[in-house]
Amino acid sequence: MRLAALSQLVRLSLARERRGAFFSAFGVAMGVGALVFFVGLGLGVGRVIRERIFPNDARLVDVVPPAVSLGSFLGGGKLDATMVERLQALPGVEKLYRKMSVRAPAASLYQGDFFGRKMRMGMDVLAVGVEPGLVEGDVQLGKFVDPGPGQPLPGLISTRLLEIYNNTFAPARKLPTLTPSLLVGFTLPVDFNRSYVTAPLPDVAVINSQVQVVGASDRALLAGVTIPLDAAIRLNRELGQDAETYTGITLVATSPGAVPGIMAAVREMGLEIDDQERRLAENVGAAVTLTTSALALLSILICVLAAVNIAHALSASVRARAKEIGVMQAVGASRSDVRNIVLAEASVVGVAGGFLGTVSALLLALLIDRLAISYLPQFPFKPESFFSFPWPVVVGGVVLGLLAAVAGAWFPSHRAAATDPARTLAG
Repeated sequence: MRLAALSQLVRLSLARERRGAFFSAFGVAMGVGALVFFVGLGLGVGRVIRERIFPNDARLVDVVPPAVSLGSFLGGGKLDATMVERLQALPGVEKLYRKMSVRAPAASLYQGDFFGRKMRMGMDVLAVGVEPGLVEGDVQLGKFVDPGPGQPLPGLISTRLLEIYNNTFAPARKLPTLTPSLLVGFTLPVDFNRSYVTAPLPDVAVINSQVQVVGASDRALLAGVTIPLDAAIRLNRELGQDAETYTGITLVATSPGAVPGIMAAVREMGLEIDDQERRLAENVGAAVTLTTSALALLSILICVLAAVNIAHALSASVRARAKEIGVMQAVGASRSDVRNIVLAEASVVGVAGGFLGTVSALLLALLIDRLAISYLPQFPFKPESFFSFPWPVVVGGVVLGLLAAVAGAWFPSHRAAATDPARTLAG
């Protein structure tokens, strides 16, 4: 049967069965729309978790000393120069960046103009030194190196800390919101070996210094300030603290696939992996995936019910059109022609339902985003959109509607093809 003739027959059949076709398409649209909506929501929330709340490079491995170590008796435990060489030599390691915390309390007392507002604030701060290569892409002012005693230390702040400040701390205290570029050049006084909450190091003089913000980074310390590694080493020496061992090492793998082998080798060396944020991100992501999967399963069940409804409607249509089918076969229509007519009718219903359901899901997501922007209060890591609809999800919605309809029409189409024209016409 030619395509033009098949199209004409399908159009006439659907026009005659408008009511049944409408309800069948509506059922498909409900299932497909719900599935596309919930999958888009899960992908959107997962993207926010990965990119904004817990940003993490899949190639990075953070190595730290063990909480309890027997030292060299078990072959490791200290992140000294020798251990750094061993870590650098591990298969799959492309680069290595050292970290060292300033091993003394530090405090800041700021008094003066804070971007147009007078402010007086004292707080304890943490300081960690990192190698410039780890954060070189985030430095916007000068070079990330130790300027020497008496000079302001270049410092990086955490982009996540800035997000929390802008959406919680600043509104509550009516302070201005800040951007990384606005903060560049801001200088904060920091006194090492001074604290508001803990005892300072005994018999060690206070080192008065300043930290000048040179940028914001995802890899900066969340609850403190990140300074150059050589500055942290110098401060530890001036404070009489350990300036030879490191508090952390960041390894960069050649590929994400090399990370498990590197992690296993690191643990065999008596060291630990600081994967707290990675595990937290995985746990939150797993919860989102589980919830999305449960809702997607419910949507698929709706699609199954739509397929059953299509099967019931087409079965009734085939019984009602038995004489019509018998006449078609008597004048030369083959069984495959009859089967194709029924399948084509279902395909049109499925594609229409899948298309309407997908479009409805996209429009509903757009509406929710608009309402969230207008009515939801600002909060940390609030995204511009809670949804993500890559093209496979959009196309997959239409294809799912087609498959559900064809699956529902499979048995009615074969039943129609098996009609005996002689018996049907004889009554």
